[in-house]
Amino acid sequence: MLFTDLLKLSLRMFKARALRTFLTVLGMGVGIAAIVFLVSFGYGLQETLLKKITTSDALSTLDVAAEGADAPKLDGSIVTKLTSFPEVEAVVPVNELRGQLKISGITLDSGIIVAAPKYFGLEGIKTASGRINTDTGSEIVITSGVAKAFGKEPSQLIGQGVSLSMFIPKTSGSGETTVSPTNTFTIVGIAESDENLFYLSPGAFSGINLPPATKIKVKGSSTAALPELRDRVQVLGLTASSISETIDQANKVFQAIQLLLMSFGVIALIVSAIGMFNTMTITLLERTEEIGIMKSIGASPGSISIMFMMESTLMGLLGSLMGILIGLVGGETVNMIFNVVATNFGGQKADLFLSPIWFLLAIIFFGAFVGFLTGIIPARKAAKTDALEALRYK
Repeated sequence: MLFTDLLKLSLRMFKARALRTFLTVLGMGVGIAAIVFLVSFGYGLQETLLKKITTSDALSTLDVAAEGADAPKLDGSIVTKLTSFPEVEAVVPVNELRGQLKISGITLDSGIIVAAPKYFGLEGIKTASGRINTDTGSEIVITSGVAKAFGKEPSQLIGQGVSLSMFIPKTSGSGETTVSPTNTFTIVGIAESDENLFYLSPGAFSGINLPPATKIKVKGSSTAALPELRDRVQVLGLTASSISETIDQANKVFQAIQLLLMSFGVIALIVSAIGMFNTMTITLLERTEEIGIMKSIGASPGSISIMFMMESTLMGLLGSLMGILIGLVGGETVNMIFNVVATNFGGQKADLFLSPIWFLLAIIFFGAFVGFLTGIIPARKAAKTDALEALRYK
């Protein structure tokens, strides 16, 4: 028999038993939809959380620290050595201090980060409002946590004047020196963070002796260069860590979560596949006489087998397409409801569902393959049916 004839015969059941076929395809679609919904939720959570904690520059950056009494101080000589390494693109010393800032007569205790503007990119800090690169010593960047502590929207504080007091550890190692600059600092940007912090460039401490850096951000030429760069740093007696290590661990956790979520969807798919197998078995019984007629006029067992296989595969394919549609619509609906609730409670919008194209294509193939598998046994039985017995079947 011609392929087109087999295809027409396979599609005939979609008209002859339209409701039953639709319900079978819908059952398959629900199982596929469960997989799409749950796995997309896993991918969405992974993408949302990783975007929150890192940037591309941060992934190729090491945090260098001096731990232990014998570790060298993070002074200018260490910065020079680190800069000389061939794998290094940028070196940014960071001082973490304590201080107070005063806005409109209200004083707030806060942490201070003293670093060059490159620090923001290397730390993975994002802008909430304004700009977060402090070009001069009279500019200051605060966090959204500070803005919240003052009961202000971040955009309302841009351009505000700020008075500062800074507590700088003495070089002798005991006590602190309080420095209160007479000039007023101007807020130029708000960084995304819930911590009470403000950021100053080293230019704000002109004429003031700062202690050695508390850590140094070292940007490598690439993430692949980090292992060798870490070894070089450790030779200097320093410790080095990278957020990329945290990201790798987080990705492994998310992979486990995605597999767990997929397993729940697979359970629903197995139930749907059983329903499809039941439909194909009933179809075989209903079409026994038809199979006898086809065999008596010369149809080969292979052609009859292909006809049943095509029918089950088409149902699996349609079920996967329907499941993808249901899963995507369900995900968008839940995401919309979540964002409405989040914004009403002062939160931020987020995309909780992500469906990569390769994943959707794999689901389409997988659905057709499941349909193919459910049709194997009915197709073999149909091919082995005796023509005379089939014609006598009532």
